[in-house]
Amino acid sequence: MRVIGLDVGTQTIGVAATDPLGMLAHPVCTVSRKGVKQDVAVLQRILDEQEATAIVVGLPYELDGSEARSARLARQIGDALGTSSGLSVQYVDERFSSVEAERRMIESGTRRKKRQEIIDQIAAVVILETWLAMNKEPR
Repeated sequence: MRVIGLDVGTQTIGVAATDPLGMLAHPVCTVSRKGVKQDVAVLQRILDEQEATAIVVGLPYELDGSEARSARLARQIGDALGTSSGLSVQYVDERFSSVEAERRMIESGTRRKKRQEIIDQIAAVVILETWLAMNKEPR
């Protein structure tokens, strides 16, 4: 089971993937946005390369829980990707994923320039880890 996590922004999309056992998340790449149709084509290639079995998309809800433009954009990408790939798409609350990603990189000593390059990927890892924790089967 390999699940792909996406952090959809207005400029870029961070991509993360689980290991083949679906236990750990790791960064994959950052996709520069070019429009929904082109973005979905690029993401579809990544899904194929990674042999994905499901997709998790972070939804950047507002603090009051409502969906604004950013969340609608993330849903648009997720829905289009689900249609093109035939894979299950699930959405998770990612209100603070970028903050958590930044904190992790600072704690690990990642330099500012490198943080700017990979923050979307690390946010996608956080989104995927959130989903994995929510779907962990009790032992």
